[in-house]
Amino acid sequence: MAGSFSPLFDPDRDGLGYIPPLDQAIERARETLAEKGSANLHDGDEMIRAAYGLAHVLASLLDALDADRAR
Repeated sequence: MAGSFSPLFDPDRDGLGYIPPLDQAIERARETLAEKGSANLHDGDEMIRAAYGLAHVLASLLDALDADRAR
């Protein structure tokens, strides 16, 4: 079973390669949350897409927050 495991989000594989400005990251997080919040709970594929999208935008938001704090 361990051989079939893939993480939902891998920064090395899925990272954007740049860190967006904090205001853009916040806006994108809000947009994604609004979009994915309407996903059908009974549709497994939709739930996977929602989880992936939210994980990606959260990682980007945290990167932007870390960069903003470092300034």
